[in-house]
Amino acid sequence: MSVAERRFISEVSALIDTVVTVITTDDKTYTGTLVGVNPENLNVIISDAKDSNSNFFPKVVINGSTIARILSTQKAFDLRGLAERLERVFPRMVKLYEKEGFIWVMDRVKVTEKGVVEGSGPAAERVQRIYTQFLREMQEKQQTQ
Repeated sequence: MSVAERRFISEVSALIDTVVTVITTDDKTYTGTLVGVNPENLNVIISDAKDSNSNFFPKVVINGSTIARILSTQKAFDLRGLAERLERVFPRMVKLYEKEGFIWVMDRVKVTEKGVVEGSGPAAERVQRIYTQFLREMQEKQQTQ
């Protein structure tokens, strides 16, 4: 598999658990949470989906060969921005692993776009507070745009 193919699959996979709009080749539109992608044929599964006629579907499986476009309706999480914010509080103790989707703080606290996923104690609590504040600011910024 080429670097471009791996990157493409990684980008599509990054849309998992986000709200997307899928437009099919016959101009049907589905908006909902992307919960699954088959990288071999790009079949997708969307949960809590609405179509262009406002019909609701708990789950929709869409054949990859009928997909014309997949539009992300949520801005990607700014992992780099969070790492910069953490660096101000924990100088020279923050390592960003952008492609892998996480940040290591003090080599013992792991942070993803979901918050602190590894580590405990006062440092982990501080990192979680910074993450929560950062998330709140991002959401406020999105609402004003």
